[in-house]
Amino acid sequence: MALREIRLMGDEILTKPCKEVTKMTIRNKILINDMLDTMYEAQGVGLAAPQVGILKRIVVIDVGDGPVVMVNPEILESSGEQTGNEGCLSLPGKAGTVTRPMYVKVKAYDQNMKPVILEGEELLARAMCHEIDHLEGHMYVEFAEGPLFDAENEEEE
Repeated sequence: MALREIRLMGDEILTKPCKEVTKMTIRNKILINDMLDTMYEAQGVGLAAPQVGILKRIVVIDVGDGPVVMVNPEILESSGEQTGNEGCLSLPGKAGTVTRPMYVKVKAYDQNMKPVILEGEELLARAMCHEIDHLEGHMYVEFAEGPLFDAENEEEE
C-alpha cells in the first residue's frame, strides 16, 4: 500500500467522467487500499479515484464508522435536504455551503464485486453524493451557494 498524489482543482482529470469497473483485478484492489491510505493520511472522509488520477468508478468513504468501498455506485433514491459546509481534498483549505439530500440509497459493488445496497444519512449521505459527483467530473464548487471560504478547522471530504 502506498500514498497517492491527490490531484488539485484545475487538473483536467477532475473534469472527466470515469469508466465503469468490469472486474476486480489486483491493480484495482491495490488502488482501493492506496485510496484508503491516502484518504486517512489527508484526514479526509472520502476520496474518489479521479482525485488520485485514475478514471475508474471507485469511491472510498469513512465518516467514522469504518471504511466504505463503492465500485460503480449509482444513487437509487434520495430524500430530504441538508445545507452545510463542504470541503474537498482536491481544494485544500477551502469550503463552501452546499445543499445535499439528507438521505440517499446507493447501489454499488464492494471490493469483491459483490452487489450491495448502501443507505446513508446526514454526513454519510453528503459524502456519498460528493464522491459520486467526482465520478461524473463534477466538484462541489459547482453547487456551492455563495463564495468559498477558508475551511480552517472544518472537516474536509
